[in-house]
Formats: sequence, C-alpha cells, structure tokens
Amino acid sequence: MNNSIEEQAKQMTIGSDKFNVPMPPTFDDSLQQREYEKQRLAAGFRAFALHGFDEGLAGHITQRDCIEPETFWVNPLGVHFKHIKASDLVRVDHQGNILGGKYPINLAAFAIHSRIHHARPDVNAVAHAHTTYGRAFSSLGETLAPISQDACLFYQNHSVFETFTGVVAELEEGDMIAESLGSGIATILQNHGLLTVGQSVDAAVANFIMMDSCCHSQLLAQSAGELKLIDHETAIKTRQANGHNLVVWGNFQPLYQVLLTQDDSFLS
Repeated sequence: MNNSIEEQAKQMTIGSDKFNVPMPPTFDDSLQQREYEKQRLAAGFRAFALHGFDEGLAGHITQRDCIEPETFWVNPLGVHFKHIKASDLVRVDHQGNILGGKYPINLAAFAIHSRIHHARPDVNAVAHAHTTYGRAFSSLGETLAPISQDACLFYQNHSVFETFTGVVAELEEGDMIAESLGSGIATILQNHGLLTVGQSVDAAVANFIMMDSCCHSQLLAQSAGELKLIDHETAIKTRQANGHNLVVWGNFQPLYQVLLTQDDSFLS
C-alpha cells in the first residue's frame, strides 16, 4: 500500500493502526484491472436503478479503459440499469467505433462522455442521468448553495451549463459541456439533468447520488424559507475533507455491499 495513502487514511480514521481501512485496489495485471472496473461500472448502473435514476433510454455512466485509455466502456442501449452485467458493457473509442460488446449505444452518451474523457485525462468515470430532483433543480439555472456539510462537496467545484438545444447529438455540444465542467467534479445541465465525474466509477456514482440528494435538500429548504449559508472559509475546508479521493471512493463502498447482497449477477 502506498505510504502517502496510508498516512492519509490514518489522518481520517481512528484505529487504522490496528485494523485495515478499505482502500482502492491496485493491480499488476491490466486484464484483471479491466474486469474489475467493468464490474464496478455494472454495479454503478445497479446503484442508479436502486435510486430510481432510470428514465427510459436516458442516463449513462462511462469508465475509461485501463488498457486503451482513449476508449471507454458504456451501457448498452435499451437494457434496464437493473439488469446490466459486466458482460453487457460496450467499449467505444473517441471516433465512435465500437470495439467491444454486442449492442448499440446511445448517441448522446457518446457525444457527451467522449468529449469529457478527451478533455479531462484525470477523469476515469462520468455519470449522467435525468433524475426527478436533478431535473427540477436544473430548471433554476443556479449552482448548489453551501447549505449543509454534504453540499459543501460541490462548493466552487461545479458549474451550470446554460445551453439547452434539445437532445445532445453533436460533439460540439459535448465539447461545450466539457468546457463548462472545467476542473470541477460536476455540472448542472440546465433544463436537462446532472453530470458528475471521478477518478473511479465508485467516486463518480457516489458524487452523483450525493448531488441529487443535495438538489432535493435545497429544493425543500428553498420552499420552506430563506437559506442560511455556510461561510466561504468553512465551506472550502469542508469541501477539502469531503472531496478527498479516499472519501468519495469510500462513499460508494457501503452501497456496493448492499448491491452484492441483493443480486450479484452484475459481476458476470
């Protein structure tokens, strides 16, 4: 285990000197890593299904391929998130050539995700869906306010993409979304939905679930009265803690345990 990561884990936990802290795995075999990451991607779709983040053909999560990083894995068109398995996933390059899998893919998934993967080499996974609270909040055309510890994860760390021209079908609009995202972890697609990124599928999916929940919380709070905001310095400090790579990866692990217990068919 990398000493720097080990030290970070010690700083964030009590008992790590005696007990193992859950950590992202490392691999010597790239094929083994690919299979593991496909399984985590399939689990991400099961997590979306569990949260009701499924609307017809809409929604997609992608994972950069660890062997050929200019390609990525994505969900097959027309297969419900609840039923997606690792073997169902489709690999595509940035030119739109399908290199692996047995299904067609959503054009919008390619147009958006390919451009983000191309623009952000630090991003290995991208998550997007049309959720009830994400759609509702996106119609406001504003960013999330720092009204809670969880919302601070997104403080000065996300954007609003204000252009809506209908279903995304052109790479140029994907480039615009990537530009709006900048170096942040999320963007609110106005009149559309939410999009989050991460260094892993675990992080991107956990960030998405958290963002949707924060949209829900702010909608409730705004309907009840005036928002009381966390001050700038505290919000930044909280974001640095909440947004640590180990924390955002860790946020997915309890949910993964639930998915495994309920139905582990996504592993196949």
